[in-house]
Amino acid sequence: MSGLQGQMGALSKKNALIDRPKGAGKGRRTARSQTVARYLILIIVLGYLLVPFFASLEFATRGDFDKNTKTFARSLASFASIFSYPNLIDSIIASLEIAALTVFGMLLLLVPTMVWTIVRVPRMRRVVEFLCLLPLAIPAIVLVVGIGPVYRWIGQNLGAVGGSPLTLTLIDIILVLPYSYRALDSSLRGIDTATLSDASRSLGAGWPGTILRVIVPNIRGGILSASVLAIALVLGEFTISSLLSFNTVQVVIFLLGHRDAQVAVAVSLTALFFAFALLFAIARFAPGAASRAQRVVEEPVA
Repeated sequence: MSGLQGQMGALSKKNALIDRPKGAGKGRRTARSQTVARYLILIIVLGYLLVPFFASLEFATRGDFDKNTKTFARSLASFASIFSYPNLIDSIIASLEIAALTVFGMLLLLVPTMVWTIVRVPRMRRVVEFLCLLPLAIPAIVLVVGIGPVYRWIGQNLGAVGGSPLTLTLIDIILVLPYSYRALDSSLRGIDTATLSDASRSLGAGWPGTILRVIVPNIRGGILSASVLAIALVLGEFTISSLLSFNTVQVVIFLLGHRDAQVAVAVSLTALFFAFALLFAIARFAPGAASRAQRVVEEPVA
């Protein structure tokens, strides 16, 4: 009896060895390697993003050198000094106005055009996409060379209006087209734009009412994303503003860096904080945000 049990035990062990998948151990090692690679990539990306941020913060808050402790004191004087530069304040206000006008002009140009293309002329969708993505292939210096005579004529013939930095809105709308188009296009693809437009038109609404009351509420997330991208690009644009001799915030920061580098870095960090706050607001209030709670419907008990 004991011999039979021994043979059965050996046979079961043999079957267990036979039934074990050949790549089981290799698969676990591969999964472990992939996990390590993911964490390594995450650490590298976070280090690439956060190290310059903390270095800038350390430099902007650096105070007088203490000989006893051989360290620098910490101070927010650089951030407080932002308001002591009138040119800097004026450039910040001008850049915010340019960003607001750029967003308004971009939405006024793209939303009706894209809706009309989808509903009436679907064959032109590729053409509109090509025209909107074309600024990505044209360097900023080439745009300045081409549009420079136009701005020269505007400055000579339109007086104070032609010499205002707000005229940069015309070229900034062109610069933000590729990014804004992608954001709006993804939202329009997520809804049945043609059916909604036809239904609204059949009920007696005109095209302005259809776009404002039917299409825009359904693509609010795409509009907010396109607006954020446009604002970020306008606030970070330097080349065109500098070559056209307009004092936007980036140009003034560059000039201020030659006089007071700490204040220039403080302004850059403030602009970065503003962008973070704006992204947080978009993530918080955009449709489909995580804060939107799901409702549980309880069925009545019979």
